[in-house]
Amino acid sequence: MTRADSTAVKPGVAEHRYSIGEIVDVLCDHNRDGERVRDWLQGIVVQADYKMVAVQFVEEVYLTDGWMVPDRILFCQQGASNIRPSTRRRVRRARRARPRRK
Repeated sequence: MTRADSTAVKPGVAEHRYSIGEIVDVLCDHNRDGERVRDWLQGIVVQADYKMVAVQFVEEVYLTDGWMVPDRILFCQQGASNIRPSTRRRVRRARRARPRRK
């Protein structure tokens, strides 16, 4: 198997190569309002090569067999169906207004 063969995608699916710093959504197990759900969760790409992507999350994530991932980093294959470019932007925290100097 060559490198070109190993990155084949399904017909009709456009392949997107992710790079470090991109904000993505990953279909994974995580907590929402105190309950474990399997849904899309936003994270940031911290490592990427021609085959794999490492995504780090702010919230706790779990493997499919229930184990919590201690460093909150999940690995996905480039072009997999469980990773997509994020459609929403991360909400920035409100900055506190500084008192003006006189």
